[in-house]
Amino acid sequence: MKAKAYKVELLVLDPENCRNEDDVKYFLENVKYLYPKVKSIQSREIEWDNHPLNHKDTHDQAYKDLFGEPQ
Repeated sequence: MKAKAYKVELLVLDPENCRNEDDVKYFLENVKYLYPKVKSIQSREIEWDNHPLNHKDTHDQAYKDLFGEPQ
């Protein structure tokens, strides 16, 4: 059986601050019909009100500032 493997880097925003890295990893690894394995996960604390991630024109730079260049 042939299959495809995808390397995916996700940015998951949690403005309600109700999750942690283990919760996000569990959710992603337990989605029906997908069989992902999270190899690494990082989080950063941010002030959500008017954060640059909220705006299309500053989103990319804010991401780089928080996590560095995407791999």
